Amino acid sequence: MIDLLTEPWPWFVAGPLIGLVVPITFLYSGRKWGISSTFRDVCAATFPRNIEYLQYAWRSAGAWRLTMAAGLVIGGAIAAVTSSEGQSISAATQTDLAALGILSVDGLVPSEIFSWSGLTTLPGFVMIVVGGFLVGFGTRYANGCTSGHAISGLSALRVTSLVAVLGFFAGGLLSTHVLLPLLLGGDF
Repeated sequence: MIDLLTEPWPWFVAGPLIGLVVPITFLYSGRKWGISSTFRDVCAATFPRNIEYLQYAWRSAGAWRLTMAAGLVIGGAIAAVTSSEGQSISAATQTDLAALGILSVDGLVPSEIFSWSGLTTLPGFVMIVVGGFLVGFGTRYANGCTSGHAISGLSALRVTSLVAVLGFFAGGLLSTHVLLPLLLGGDF
């Protein structure tokens, strides 16, 4: 028997639970589910009003998304506190990273890249700053994030979401097997 408070949930439990988010939030309420919309609500609430993209009634449009975001943060905190052991990447992934010259992995994060000192290196800067900009730009350009397109968009049978999800996967594969080895200079 799985202890749901201290062990990772199996795919056959977590997958259907994620799938239930769609009928509840989209089919019954007509609301789309995604994180990029929530980020826009947070920006609209905190940034100056002279940015046209952020000029909308975020209080009425985004209150439920802000509640959802708070639930994600609280859920993550509960998971971190109740997890009985630290999570780490697999030995096979550590071997692949070592082949690329990344030897220091702290839990799930290659600390040689994703740290303040890593930010001063070219690979760290490209992955954190340039990658972060590209994610933000791509999310805006695609009119949604991976979770929004993959969960809400595909469930609504939107062709644009299918194209976006295929693009996300193709970009991930290209980044992993072509760009990352070039950036880190390893044989992959």
